[in-house]
Amino acid sequence: MKFTFAHNNINVLDLERSIAFYQEALGFHEDHRMEIPNATLVYLQDEAKTPHLLELTWLKDRKEPYNLGENEIHLAVTTDDFDAAHEKHKAMGCICYENLPLGVYFIVDPDGYWTEILPA
Repeated sequence: MKFTFAHNNINVLDLERSIAFYQEALGFHEDHRMEIPNATLVYLQDEAKTPHLLELTWLKDRKEPYNLGENEIHLAVTTDDFDAAHEKHKAMGCICYENLPLGVYFIVDPDGYWTEILPA
């Protein structure tokens, strides 16, 4: 028996704002969506078209921000142009932590979720 990653899920407060952020910051685009009575699920695909998706869940009646606790869980992506990515994210104002001697930094999305940026 073997298992393969399919997607990771994060809950978002403003679906359109989150889709726009991931499109601008990481080039992710909507692959497909599911509408259910109390929620919308949007699956984002990366530019490399890997099989792993990011699922954004928007609960239609949710009004207050999510409590992310100590936020020790994060996503990680690689980039083929680390320096250009760093400049783009710096200009966007979304870098929340840097360790450039180690060769990584993190960006934060509108809901407070972190994504680690790694060189390829």
